[in-house]
Amino acid sequence: MPKSLRTFLDQIAKERPGDLKEVTREVDADHEIAAVLAKLQRSNQFPAVLFRNVRGSELPVLINLHASHERMAIAMGVKDLLESERLHSERESNPTPIEYVDPASAPVREVILKDDQADLTKLPLTHKCEKDAGRYISAGVTIMKERGTGAINLGMYRLQLQGPRQLGFMVNPANHGSHIHADYEEHGEPTPVAIVIGHHPTFYLSSVAKVPGPGGEMELCGSLMGEPLEVVKGETVDMPVPAHAEIVIEGYMRAGKRQYEGTFGEWPGYYNMEGPRPYIEVTAITMRRDAICQDLFNAHPEHTILGAIPRMGSLYRAIHAVCPNLRGVNLPWSGGGRSFCYISLRKRAEGEPTQAAFAALTTEPNIKHVVIVDEDIDPFNEQEVLWAMAMRFQADRDMKIIPNALGAHLNPSSYGYDRMEKGVMETKVIFDCTKPLPPVTFAERAQAKPELVEAIDPRDYLRDLRWSADAARSAE
Repeated sequence: MPKSLRTFLDQIAKERPGDLKEVTREVDADHEIAAVLAKLQRSNQFPAVLFRNVRGSELPVLINLHASHERMAIAMGVKDLLESERLHSERESNPTPIEYVDPASAPVREVILKDDQADLTKLPLTHKCEKDAGRYISAGVTIMKERGTGAINLGMYRLQLQGPRQLGFMVNPANHGSHIHADYEEHGEPTPVAIVIGHHPTFYLSSVAKVPGPGGEMELCGSLMGEPLEVVKGETVDMPVPAHAEIVIEGYMRAGKRQYEGTFGEWPGYYNMEGPRPYIEVTAITMRRDAICQDLFNAHPEHTILGAIPRMGSLYRAIHAVCPNLRGVNLPWSGGGRSFCYISLRKRAEGEPTQAAFAALTTEPNIKHVVIVDEDIDPFNEQEVLWAMAMRFQADRDMKIIPNALGAHLNPSSYGYDRMEKGVMETKVIFDCTKPLPPVTFAERAQAKPELVEAIDPRDYLRDLRWSADAARSAE
């Protein structure tokens, strides 16, 4: 059976059954679903939750599926983040072509709604963060076709419900989707789009990967799944759409048309960016007969994790190309999974850390601060990274500042040309926290005997201590 959201839920039910929860009582799509997840997060719980009874809709909502590194590792068939980014990097270089299948056998074509029947208000779209401008499609992957080349591009952009057949569209100016739309507009042509809701996690991971493009994300998805992504031609748009998706929304953005969009809780944890934006006029909705409306909890861990993991794979590929001695890359939660980048490498030449940082900054414009550490530092252990900064870094020699660089337009501190207005630029900083190479001498790190530490299994040594003060005194 081809991989899909449903096959992944079956896999999680077998391998991590405690990760799946359901709510059968009636809930409101406005705020209540998000409040349940926020309450769970307070106690450090991040299950995927299926809300079966959403007021006003016949469809259930699945949310928080991506809020676990362990679940995403299972999706990619690996054990940990370091292995996943290496695998992601390898498979970016070995794409798997898509495969067209008979539309009559495609689950996403079981229900076809066109024109006035394509009513977005029948879907259980949610209002999550308190001051979001309304209900949004947060787990929608937008498919676009580059004008001229026909390259098919995937991206996750925010989509505001503005009417029964209208979706506001907001995209980062640095993303391929922005360039594709601008090209259609410059030629006075409508931009065709298709929005996919609900599929295997690798489809979502591929859509936010930084592959050379535009295009290539569908082929990366097939490579990550280990099988071709099965597609059919859109019902009203001339583009491939996944045959095993839950829901597909099709439509066009007309050149020059704008409507006010936002605000919205974004990955930095702030409300950001509102104003006149393009919008999509919906022409069709196709879906499974028993479709699951997948959602994503914006401005919370699911948002961060889904954005960080594929970017780390793309960063690994780009940095490894200039520094083959790379150990690992991390986009930590402390930077929203975008702003901070920790790179661990075995330095062989002075200046190499700066080269690695440039590769990272070029690959991911959202990165603001790059910290490079030696191979003995685990980039996924933030305490070790900060220790290296404290002990191996001196700002006057090891820090490089790059002002006026294209950055994260959603970061509330980003600025414009004259610094007086909000804009898309940031000041990037490189922190070289590596030790100098010989003949310069540097203090030796104090640590337990490494090979013995690796060989020891604590379970062979430890048992529960049955403690009591009386027993301790009698032992004296």
